[in-house]
Amino acid sequence: MTTATAIGYVEMRIAKVVGLAAADDEPFHPYVVLEDVSGDRHLAIAIGQPEAFSLAARLGGITWPRPMTYQFAAALVQALGGQVRQGRIDRVVEETYIASVEVAGPPGVQLVDARPSDALNLAALGQAPIFAAPGVLQEAEARHAGDSPEAARLRRALAAPPMTVGTGM
Repeated sequence: MTTATAIGYVEMRIAKVVGLAAADDEPFHPYVVLEDVSGDRHLAIAIGQPEAFSLAARLGGITWPRPMTYQFAAALVQALGGQVRQGRIDRVVEETYIASVEVAGPPGVQLVDARPSDALNLAALGQAPIFAAPGVLQEAEARHAGDSPEAARLRRALAAPPMTVGTGM
């Protein structure tokens, strides 16, 4: 299988997970912020609250006495003889980011279609690298520019402090 870097993908890391509300009376919207390993480019992706909670807990070093959903999924991959080798943000279709997870296992190396939040959670758990396609980064730069409400929200996500998660115990 061709490596992500061989086809021009850029290695990224999870910089933070943030929660934003457009106004005081609106619900909170979580984003994951990725940065390229050189720190020059950023990518903010809106994700669901459970996925944000899981990523923020992982980044904060929180562990649970019983496996949460992503720990369970990662354990299944491993129990079946597989390993998450990388997460990829591959493209944008109709303003939606499309991702995949590269898994090595008994049948060989395969790319599995995924939501970005799922790919990032599995990559984070497996300490696997994360990559973004150049076109995705170009699209992100275009989305951050301008005066639209979306552009303003994405810029706020880049500047916001990270979410923290407590164990509640």
